[in-house]
Amino acid sequence: MRLARNIPLAILLYCSLLCAGSPTFAAQPRRTSTPGVQSRDVQYGVASWYGRHWRGRRTASGAFFDDRALTAAHRTLPIGSKVRVTNLTNGKSVVVMVNDRGPHIRRRLIDLSRAAAERIGFTHRGLARVKVQVVKNESTPGPDSGQEAPTAASQPH
Repeated sequence: MRLARNIPLAILLYCSLLCAGSPTFAAQPRRTSTPGVQSRDVQYGVASWYGRHWRGRRTASGAFFDDRALTAAHRTLPIGSKVRVTNLTNGKSVVVMVNDRGPHIRRRLIDLSRAAAERIGFTHRGLARVKVQVVKNESTPGPDSGQEAPTAASQPH
């Protein structure tokens, strides 16, 4: 008899938990860029790769993901940044463009496209310890940007 009285209460509690949703799945605001990233900045961490399953889906840059392109996802680097990713196990490196946000798994630094992961030799393992160095980003003029760096002669004394 006592159990029969608690069943409606349990059902009510269960339904209220379902309707309330879980706060762990709530959308978190994402930082879209990190101001002041310099070409000398270096990060070390774990890289993973993502492939065919994501092909054709839109990235944070608005482009469609292509696992055969040399692209990457990073949480904080500006979209459009070019970074050199070096596999610390074998020394191979590749330059990729950041066009998406991620990885969405803790303790991972960068997600590479399958093509980029193949170039540095870790598709068979899925994960690799890497060094990530910014080569160029939107705010850092490069030698091919048409903008000249100031020289000592052009600066006022």
